[in-house]
Amino acid sequence: MTNPYYDPYRILTRVYQGGAHLKIALAEEPIEELHRARTVKTAYGVLEHDGYLSLCIRTFAPKPPKAPVRIVLKIALYHLIYLGKPRYAVTDTAVDLLKRMGKGGAAGFVNAFLRSFEPDAVALPGGDEGLALQSNFPLAVLRELRARYGKRAEDIVLARSKGVTVRFVRGMENYLGREHLDTPFPSVKIFGRFARDGGFDCGDYTFQSVGSVAICAAVEGCGSLLDACAAPGGKSVLLAEKCGQVTACELHPHRVSLIQSYCARMGAGNVTALCKDSAAFEPAWEGAFDGVLCDVPCSGLGTVAENPDLALRFGEKDLEGIARTQFAILANCARYVKKGGALYYSTCSVLEEENDAVVDKFLREQGGFCTEEANSPLAHEKTAFGLQFLPDEAFGAGFYLSKMRRKA
Repeated sequence: MTNPYYDPYRILTRVYQGGAHLKIALAEEPIEELHRARTVKTAYGVLEHDGYLSLCIRTFAPKPPKAPVRIVLKIALYHLIYLGKPRYAVTDTAVDLLKRMGKGGAAGFVNAFLRSFEPDAVALPGGDEGLALQSNFPLAVLRELRARYGKRAEDIVLARSKGVTVRFVRGMENYLGREHLDTPFPSVKIFGRFARDGGFDCGDYTFQSVGSVAICAAVEGCGSLLDACAAPGGKSVLLAEKCGQVTACELHPHRVSLIQSYCARMGAGNVTALCKDSAAFEPAWEGAFDGVLCDVPCSGLGTVAENPDLALRFGEKDLEGIARTQFAILANCARYVKKGGALYYSTCSVLEEENDAVVDKFLREQGGFCTEEANSPLAHEKTAFGLQFLPDEAFGAGFYLSKMRRKA
């Protein structure tokens, strides 16, 4: 189908109706390569503005449209409002898509909706409710950030990704003629646009977030390191440069394969990838590692700028279960640290209940460990037990790190 809204429609249907992660849907769905950039921009844009686009539909639709029509409307509204496309072109394309999909019965409604739509007639709520719609941040999270950071919370939730982050191994000078941002890490640059080429396949560079690099930079070199929740493998590969042997664990076999592929591409021969549940005790590993990194599963709410679909799946009740899993992994993997060894706990969250609260509970209940000051050249806030990086100062990313030491 040649309609330009068709590929974004398929991707967004998997996200909205199938619960798929946006990045996975984009990787798995066949997309017309000639217009991949347009499809990716549309899919991300719709999800970044999902709350406001939903408000637009509620304002102008006499009753809630069915899911397929709602998705088409969001795509059309995104092109109309944020990309400035002509109204007639947007309307014709949306109507054409519905007819091609056999949903011609909704074409008249969509045609009338788009021809009558006026952004000025959409009343944005005041206060934090309006800011939540603008920022795509869950209202409950925004309120928690407001209580903690005051007016700065607005900058935190409105922060956007600065572009594509690339970590170079060699040949960086060949790419620096392009417009880019420097980071506190000399081999890491952020580009507005960066098309993958042969240098990626031969391991000259990789795509790795500033947060991931910052966490690795805070981990001290050692003989043996356990990366407890390692997929897709970026941290394991980078840490392999300063650790003698890295053991990388993942719960699911297909994610272990991702780590193995990553290591092969980057030439990291001292990484062993294993399929292991990091919350389940492995007796042979007790006291076996000089260092253990627990980059645990989390809400991901520090990465909303890069993963706008996260807001669709967030539920306040989910945090309790997430925190239990985080604690279970940390408490179990702590047993693998040698006396005098280092234990690291990290998340890509901005919520205290996933960060300091988990470390506090661990230190109170487990014993045998004490916190140790961690430092980073990337802007951060010091917390009771670690470092909190916030999106407004860390290139759009929010994450947390705590460093602990097992008492000798």
